[in-house]
Amino acid sequence: MLKFMNQWINAKELKAKASMLSLLAAIGYQPLKKTGNEYLFLSPLRDSDTTPSFSVNEDLGCWYDHGNGKGGNIIDFGLKYWPQLPFPEVIEKIVANLDVQTNPNAATKRKRLAVKEPHYQVLEIKELGTNRALQNYLETRGIWPQARGVLKEVYYYVEDAQKNRKNFFAAGWQNELGAWEVRNLNFKGCIGHKAISFIPGDANNLCVFEGFLNYLSWRTDEPFCEDSILVLNSLSLFQAGISKARSFANIATYFDNDPSGRAATAAFKAALPQSVDHSWVYEGYNDYNDLVTAIPMRIDPGYSR
Repeated sequence: MLKFMNQWINAKELKAKASMLSLLAAIGYQPLKKTGNEYLFLSPLRDSDTTPSFSVNEDLGCWYDHGNGKGGNIIDFGLKYWPQLPFPEVIEKIVANLDVQTNPNAATKRKRLAVKEPHYQVLEIKELGTNRALQNYLETRGIWPQARGVLKEVYYYVEDAQKNRKNFFAAGWQNELGAWEVRNLNFKGCIGHKAISFIPGDANNLCVFEGFLNYLSWRTDEPFCEDSILVLNSLSLFQAGISKARSFANIATYFDNDPSGRAATAAFKAALPQSVDHSWVYEGYNDYNDLVTAIPMRIDPGYSR
């Protein structure tokens, strides 16, 4: 919990309650198109955007930039939009723009700009291989062989305030709380509560990734590595990741080669001096998956290293 202008700011509540639409309006962006529950904007993260390709699903509290394949929650957006600022100052920026009061015990409450909690339900979980659209998506990301046995097919619906239901399917990666990080060609989000994911292995060695696509991309090069694995699932879960990593003698970090990723790398090193930056492996690319998909042979499902 952070303190800002004599308020206690609960980042978890901010992430769950604050409205992306309100934040975008506050910084000068209005939707140009609405399709179902999704609002489309010119991307605030890319000056080159000339057609609306930045999508916001207000019911799920998620955004996705189709131009660079990035997405997440309101805090993830803040980290990308203000990359020069450390995490606490990003939270302050979001709060200052939304005028959100997140302390329920405060004597004086200001108006909360929030959305109704979405009603969603996971309908079915299947092993990968029954949905050709998901297989095609994972093949284009160059990780189909690595995804089998690790990811699942997640089928779910979202119900809006008017009780209208819409069905979805996605490739799902489960976090420590049993919720699902979901990805498909058009969407990135979380069904349930955000949390880190941990795969136990070697008790001394740990590899740390921002998201599961980069972890599975790393697996294309390191199929037999027995190190423990930590996937943050969001840079907003950085502190939880630090706590989980503390007991390891050797830590390799694989964060993005963008301002937010470089800041996370430096902060991880400052908190845990035994950590070593391994982003040099995909030097010249934003992340490990960008490296994998840039090499044509790697996205051939018949390709093996």
